[in-house]
Amino acid sequence: MRYAILLALLLTGCSWTEKIDLKKPIEALQPYKMDIQQGNVITQDMIAKLKPGMTPSQVRFALGSPLVVDPFRNNRWDYVYRLEKGGKLVEARRITVVFENDVLKGIEGDVTALPAATKPAEAQPQPAVAPIPEAEKK
Repeated sequence: MRYAILLALLLTGCSWTEKIDLKKPIEALQPYKMDIQQGNVITQDMIAKLKPGMTPSQVRFALGSPLVVDPFRNNRWDYVYRLEKGGKLVEARRITVVFENDVLKGIEGDVTALPAATKPAEAQPQPAVAPIPEAEKK
């Protein structure tokens, strides 16, 4: 009976041993490396909301607080994002927002360029009261 239990325990570990290089068994035992996400997640949709002439508070609302604000150059904000999975770098983005006279001048980094100074889209007036369909009037 003891031999049957010992044999069963040894056989259950057989599938695990094929992953181990018998010449270097210690290298097969590695610590768990968790996913690490650092910085601000900046999407292209968020970048598309930026328009030349926006104030710093509008940019902060669209992108969130910057990761780095240079104390020597207050007109420059840096947004950095890194994602590591299993100890390997998967994604890295760097975006720099530049202001001039407290208005957005441009952005640099891993993004598409800002459009040329365009006038903002005019809002279409919306009716204050919803129209009643003909069938409900009767």
